[in-house]
Amino acid sequence: MLLIPAIDLKEGKCVRLRQGRMEDDTVFSDDPVAVARRWVDAGARRLHLVDLDGAFAGEPRNADVVHAICEAFPELPVQIGGGIRSEKTIETYLDAGVRYVILGSKAVAEPHFVSEVCLAYQGHIIVGLDAKNGKVATDGWSKLSRHDVIDMAQHFEEDGVESIIYTDISRDGMMQGVNVDSTAKLAGSVKIPVIASGGVTSIDDIKALYAKSGEGISGTILGRSIYEGTVDLAEAQAWLDAQD
Repeated sequence: MLLIPAIDLKEGKCVRLRQGRMEDDTVFSDDPVAVARRWVDAGARRLHLVDLDGAFAGEPRNADVVHAICEAFPELPVQIGGGIRSEKTIETYLDAGVRYVILGSKAVAEPHFVSEVCLAYQGHIIVGLDAKNGKVATDGWSKLSRHDVIDMAQHFEEDGVESIIYTDISRDGMMQGVNVDSTAKLAGSVKIPVIASGGVTSIDDIKALYAKSGEGISGTILGRSIYEGTVDLAEAQAWLDAQD
């Protein structure tokens, strides 16, 4: 199971939001490349980047930082989300060294776009599904749709997405613990990998997710917990390595 540190980018800085609110952010560093190096040195085997400005603008706003991180760690798989609404943006990121691009609101609003880019960029497309009470949220979590998250995951699996990132938005950034049951339920409904996101507070959450990894949970994204020190990434990675 992968532990994937998150680097959320806002105005070129590394920040964390509470429940997706742009006005409720904490700046952790002015140097995202240095932050990436910190997590790589701690044993990270993939990085999760989010262009927060891009997510709200609908097009990349921190691409230079993303490119710099990919250039600094050319062998490390990097996944990026936020503001990816066109095939040109996908192609530009992949050419820059990004391994996976994450589609969010665009995927929910225009499902046909997902099937098209999955054909064009096979193995490089991830869909992020943010949900609350089983329903998918869009537009920076500001809108709750009537779409069932499991139905949508199954639809995107048929389209050929590489994996699903599942976020329980009621817990993201709140340090309340991960929703293991809902993540496992979603993972059990599809054959492609599901990556948990939102709510990991301690190594106990990681252990709980690992216990369900046989059901299809392939990894978890770590955010505020590793920045505030409630999870030691190197220690958690060593624990996982010992299990395997």
